[in-house]
Amino acid sequence: MTDSATMPAPPDRQPPAMRMLTAVGVVLFLAGAALPVLLAPHDWFALVRWAGLALILVAGLRGRSLTYWIFFGMLLGGEIGLDRPLVAEHLRVLSDIFLRLIKVIVAPLILGTLVTGIAGHGNLRAVGRIGVKSLVYFEIVTTLALFIGLGAINISRAGEGLVMPAVAGTAAALNAEPLRWDEFLLHIFPENIAKSIAENQILQVGVFAVLFGIALARVPETKRLPMLKFCESLTSTMFSFTNLVMYFAPVGVGAAMAYTVGHMGISVLLPLGKLLLTGYAALISFLLLVLLPIALFARLPLARFFRAVVEPATIAFATSSSEAALPRAMESMEAFGVPRRIVAFVIPAGYSFNLDGSTLYLALASVFVAQAAGIHMSWPQQLLMVFTLMLTSKGVAGVPRAVLVVLLATASAFHLPTEPIFIILGIDALMDMARTAVNVTGNCLACAVIARWEGELDNNPGIPAQ
Repeated sequence: MTDSATMPAPPDRQPPAMRMLTAVGVVLFLAGAALPVLLAPHDWFALVRWAGLALILVAGLRGRSLTYWIFFGMLLGGEIGLDRPLVAEHLRVLSDIFLRLIKVIVAPLILGTLVTGIAGHGNLRAVGRIGVKSLVYFEIVTTLALFIGLGAINISRAGEGLVMPAVAGTAAALNAEPLRWDEFLLHIFPENIAKSIAENQILQVGVFAVLFGIALARVPETKRLPMLKFCESLTSTMFSFTNLVMYFAPVGVGAAMAYTVGHMGISVLLPLGKLLLTGYAALISFLLLVLLPIALFARLPLARFFRAVVEPATIAFATSSSEAALPRAMESMEAFGVPRRIVAFVIPAGYSFNLDGSTLYLALASVFVAQAAGIHMSWPQQLLMVFTLMLTSKGVAGVPRAVLVVLLATASAFHLPTEPIFIILGIDALMDMARTAVNVTGNCLACAVIARWEGELDNNPGIPAQ
């Protein structure tokens, strides 16, 4: 699944003249931002930046995507923060409104998606060995992805260059006593699900949803279907709710950027390039250190598998949408030699439980937020956060900008500040392409591995011409 699955028309559908206008606007803005560093500051540098923003705005009036407007909002907010820091201070209320709207989504969305993802695939005994093997494989691979994300951000320390203003949540986290293991173990089990939802205790909601989904899968179909339909309806409604809230994202992100830059200056943007490079390096490492050895261990024909997966992965990269790549991925894996009944189970299940690229990035981004806040997280704390992410990241892949939802849930659970998350959203579109392509590639590989594990992979099928 994707983090931006239902966006409006992507930018590459725009007329060439509009794309050129956007490129010129970006160049003007970057030039106006770079020249004061190289030369003595002048007022006309700000005019160059505003001219660039005006061109980007005009180019975006022809049905640009939400990603485009988030990017524009980030640039506009940064410019307001530089030119009018006093005005920028009062814009924080807009980012706080956006934050509240996102937080209210988290608990019901995770509850609905986890229950649907577990019970919707039927009784685990009914799906038999394929279901058990798939879930075991998914959890092992996504856990490795989380650890690679943790390792990458601890090596690069990209967030340490981003010093955020002190906030109450940060001070509380710095002064909090370490949580003992028995306290944590007790804390993850809810005593009242309504109370857990009201207090936004996401880990407790996730544990309840997992147990509830397993219990629901065990009851007779006549009693399971009404509750399952309710959870599916809840999930669809929360997806729609998220779509509505995300239309406010450009305003929320722009206001957060304006407030942050107004307090700290343009230096706040510099760590983002380091985070972007860290993210891409981690995703490439995951492909080479995890997925490639798995393919070799399963004795898959690599050249033929590459030909089968390259088109759906390219579609996912270009559109940032796993849904757009889903039909071609299923066709390609069936042509690769995976039986249709395995394809029909593993790939849809993987879209809920095997989001390798997204889970890797969540681990990386969560520690980035802590580093930006000046909060040192020990390895036990980071491992605890990984366990939380393993639960909260399941099943929300169909939500546009699901990374934002899960990051905010994780930040709330670990008392981390939210300001760095809005800064991350400025480069989320670039990360979304890569992690979505890795999600699709990982699910195609899982499909082939499960077929090999079952001894049902056809070694000599024909692959349609690409």
